[in-house]
Formats: sequence, structure tokens, C-alpha cells
Amino acid sequence: MNTLNDNAIMQKVKAGDLDKLGLLFERYHRQLYGFLFHMTYQREASEDMTQQVFYKMLKYRHTFTGNGEFIHWMYSIARNTLKDSVKSKKQLIKHDDVDDYGDRLAGGVTPQEHLEKKQAKQELYKAMERLSDDHREVLTMSRFQELKYQEIAEILNISEVAVKTRAHRAMQELKNIYTRIER
Repeated sequence: MNTLNDNAIMQKVKAGDLDKLGLLFERYHRQLYGFLFHMTYQREASEDMTQQVFYKMLKYRHTFTGNGEFIHWMYSIARNTLKDSVKSKKQLIKHDDVDDYGDRLAGGVTPQEHLEKKQAKQELYKAMERLSDDHREVLTMSRFQELKYQEIAEILNISEVAVKTRAHRAMQELKNIYTRIER
């Protein structure tokens, strides 16, 4: 069954084979969590929103047309879930460093190196926070999610040139903000 593409699996879910959503969950829950985490920097909220996205996929399965890629539909739901969550909770951004657990298990890192790495990440998170939502979203999708510009353009419903421009401007702004924070 893993040989089915995402659109075919979602079509089966749409037709009533609800267990097939589990395949899509296995394929995409980590990627989706990563996107949501890099947009909010809140571990628990990102976990909750990831679950909400899959619930909404199930609830609104009738809206999946199959004309575009499944992943674009999924990201549209994720973006709306993120917007709804921020509106309803007026959440303050808090940094949960997911990599801390991996660093602790990996060993071989001196306390000084660990502290410097943690401080650099916190500065990057602070810089990312100060970006506009549009800039942070494009950087998250392109740099952390490693989506192609064409895919981002389809998800955001803008041209590929606009995505490239936004990404370039976002990187420039991020560099400026990060440099100010470092000082």
C-alpha cells in the first residue's frame, strides 16, 4: 500500500477508507510538526496543531479535489490552523529547544560549546520572531521544510518569482536582525 501516491491515498480517505489517513500521518506528521514549530517555537502547541491538521483533513476530506498535490492541500490546512490558533489564544512565543534532547544524548559536547550553541540558536529564534509572518513562513518552508519555490508558490497561491523575492528579502532582513541581536 505504501506504493500509492499521496493523492491516491487521500482519494481513498475521501471515499470512506478512513484508515488510510494513518499512512499520510506516518509520512507527514514530522514534517508538519517541524513547520508548525518553526512558526511558533512552542513544542506543545505545535504537537496539538499537528493533530488538529490531521483531524481537519479527516473532517474536510470532501474538499480534497486531487487536482493539485496533496502536500499543498495539507499545508493550506496547516496555515489556517496556525492562524486560528494564534487568533484564539493570542499565544506568546516561547522557545522550546527541540535539539536539546539530541545534544544531551549525543555526548561529546563540552558545556561551553553547548552553551554557545544554545545561545546562537536563541538569537536565531529571536531574529526569526521579529520577521513578519510572511517572511518567517517562506523561510520556514524553504529552509527548514526544504520545499521547492514552485511548491511554496502553489501553497501560498503566489508566483514563484514572488516566493524567490520574498525569500531573498526575508534572508536579508534576518541577517540584519541577527547581526543587531549579536551585538
